[in-house]
Amino acid sequence: MFYEQRMSVPDSPAALRNEYDRDLAAVVEERGVDAVADETDVDRDQLETLAEGDSPALTLEEAARIQSLAEGEPDADTIETMATEHLLLGMSTAVLDVDAVESRLAIEMDAKEIQQKIERRAPMSFEEFVHVQYVIADGAP
Repeated sequence: MFYEQRMSVPDSPAALRNEYDRDLAAVVEERGVDAVADETDVDRDQLETLAEGDSPALTLEEAARIQSLAEGEPDADTIETMATEHLLLGMSTAVLDVDAVESRLAIEMDAKEIQQKIERRAPMSFEEFVHVQYVIADGAP
């Protein structure tokens, strides 16, 4: 699950995103697009894109809402909190600050944005989350 502490990652952020998309798609397939749309307020088109095996433009919050529908999962807010707390913990483990994360990101985000998003003071896209998580886990000893 994307909110768990990562100590290793696949070869690229895209491969990591693909892994998470498969997990989220499994929830959508199990529950059905209409039910997930009703229960999460995530756009139906995004859910269909996910079910078709593609990566929709989700926020971290939307991904958490989808994941929370799987059996045995915590609520969406807890998932989002755990995900961002694990980023902070990972930064401590890997001895990375936001400047180091910024320098290794394959997407454009400055250190201030990274800090605000990890601290949940600004919304984070799921793509941004995956890229930040990849850099942190890839830098872990």
